[in-house]
Formats: sequence, C-alpha cells, structure tokens
Amino acid sequence: MSDYERIASAMDYLVDRAMDQPSLEQIAAHVHLSPYHFQRLFCRWAGTTPKRFLQVLTLERGKVLLENSHSLLEVSHELGLSGSSRLHDHFVQLEAVTPGEYKSRGKQVHIEYGVHSTPLGPMFVAVTRRGVCQAEFMDFNSLEELLENLQTAWPLGSISESLLSTRYVIDAFFNSDTASKHGPLSLHVTGTNFQVAVWRALLKIPPGAVASYGQVAKALGAPKAARAVGNAIGANPVALLIPCHRVIQQSGALGGYRWGPAKKLMVQTWEKMRHEPAAPQHS
Repeated sequence: MSDYERIASAMDYLVDRAMDQPSLEQIAAHVHLSPYHFQRLFCRWAGTTPKRFLQVLTLERGKVLLENSHSLLEVSHELGLSGSSRLHDHFVQLEAVTPGEYKSRGKQVHIEYGVHSTPLGPMFVAVTRRGVCQAEFMDFNSLEELLENLQTAWPLGSISESLLSTRYVIDAFFNSDTASKHGPLSLHVTGTNFQVAVWRALLKIPPGAVASYGQVAKALGAPKAARAVGNAIGANPVALLIPCHRVIQQSGALGGYRWGPAKKLMVQTWEKMRHEPAAPQHS
C-alpha cells in the first residue's frame, strides 16, 4: 500500500467512524502503521493532524460556513462571467469547447489519460493539448467505463494512456512543492452556455469556503434557477478543479455529489485543512 493509499484509507475511516471518535492508535492500526509514523505521514499529506481533521469532520459547520461565505457571490460581475473578470487566484483557467470543435466531435483531437493515486483516492485524469477535459474519482466507475465515457464525449478523438502527460495535473493540485512550477491549470471542457457559466462561478469560491445552490443561482442573475444550477454542477466533468464540492444546501446539509456524500465531506475537510495554518505534528 502506497502512502497515498494509506492516507486515503485513513480519511475514509475517519469519515465513516467520525461519530465514534476513534483514537490515533485505532486509526493508525487501520492502515497498519505505528501511531508515530502515521501521525507524521498524515500531517505531511493532509496538512493537519488526524485529531484536527476529525474535529472539523464532526463540527456542525454547514450554516456557519455559509454565513462566512455569504458575500462571496453577491456581486455577479465577480463570478468570472465577463471577459475582464479574473478567475479565483489564477489557479484554474477554464476554456469551453467552441461550437466548431463540438461539431467536429473531437476530430484531430488527441487525448491522453492516466490513473493516479491521491490522498483522496485514485483519480482518472484526461487531457487534451489545451487542458484537462476530464477528472474523476474512481469510487463507482471502472477504468473501462471512464474510457467509454471519454470516447462518447469525444467520439472522433484519439485516446492513449500517458501517466507522464497527466501527472502534472495531480502535482499541481496535491503537491504544493511542485504546483508553482506548472503555472495555472487550463481546463478544456464541453458544456452548454449555462453549464459553463455555473462552472466559472464555482471557480470564484475560495478553497475551504462554500456557497449554496441558491447563492450561485442568484449571482448568475437567475435566483429561481437553483435546481438548474444543481443539474449543471452534477454535469461537471472535472472533479476538484471545478470545485462542485464547495456547493451545499441552504440548510447547511451537504447536498448531492457524484462520488457520494462521504467523499464530498472528505474533500471539503481535506481542502479546509490544507488552507489552515500548518499544524504541529503531535496528537
């Protein structure tokens, strides 16, 4: 079992057993490590201690997060909907497939894919020359199914495996030591105008913060379109980089997620911990 796999397994265990408040020794035993070694490994990849991760998991924090985030989406021109607007911290640049490209059905487009281990579980990543076109957790789909979906989205495109060509996507998101070397990540996605507008809006929600479906709809100038916003979020082809995990229900409940509510909670907690001050490496 790799370090990535151990941390993903530990996070799964914490999400599943949060109400039991497992001890450091119990969590370490689950991934077959000594408490000391596990503590250091978890701090390295999660950016916080297992104890702090568990505390955030068990907080009734949904409404508090919404209250702290309410001003983020109040002004629609800050959502990246105009050509002059900036995407949040320039980390991700989204470029939609043009009508001409869509009509060509991927002709002369070469797509490379790879499956990579991450602290949140294995991820399937696919890229074109212009950017990331698909990224998914592999919790519910086999590689064969994901490749079939990719071919359906780009029926005339050529597809080949390349771990080398896709590794930069994982490094840019998970490895802070190398992220700055790659510069902004580019996305190359297919969607309706409304879907693309929603995805651009999600990029304006800072890491560790959340917004409600209704807030996103209001900021798009369509306050009654919360359900349509939800559908657009569900169609997001790029996990994490288009942060659909940052949208929750107005009540503070998690809401839906293609890879399940446990994964959504795990991603939210991991991301929040990564953007808190560095934690001391003790329990």
